[in-house]
Amino acid sequence: MSTTALVKSGDGAVTGGGDQLIQLVSFMLSNEEYGVEVLKVREIIRMPGITKMPNTPHYVEGIINLRGKVIPIISMRKRFGLPESDYDSHTRIMVMEVAGGLTGFIVDAVSEVIRIHSSEIQPPPTMVSGNIDQEFITGVFNHAERLLIIMDVDRMFSQEERDFFSSVE
Repeated sequence: MSTTALVKSGDGAVTGGGDQLIQLVSFMLSNEEYGVEVLKVREIIRMPGITKMPNTPHYVEGIINLRGKVIPIISMRKRFGLPESDYDSHTRIMVMEVAGGLTGFIVDAVSEVIRIHSSEIQPPPTMVSGNIDQEFITGVFNHAERLLIIMDVDRMFSQEERDFFSSVE
């Protein structure tokens, strides 16, 4: 069996493209489960000290030095408009490649690597929500009687935001 990247149609929905095996890293945010393509995740680290940066978007917690490389750290809770919560022993930073650079994402916990077939992924529901851009949600998967929301982190940020992150490095 071979693994592959998610196959997306022009509108961003995940498409069948045959029944290919897809690997996702699942993580928790406010008791909901999300997944991102395993090839996007460079590493998962415990919470280090984060240096605050002035004049950044509200969801940017600051920066860290990871083996000589400075990377911006994003609070996924703040980015999604979820209530803040204290960090605990399960809190992790998922270091992912976004728009050609590394960015850290604070999540409540990292669960597991899930292997699923592309045919098991359902398209995301069309949401009518005021100002929340949900273009980054590429599909939904029924995982252990819970819905796992599949995301594309490259589509989570505007070009202006991506330019800001690359300027931090």
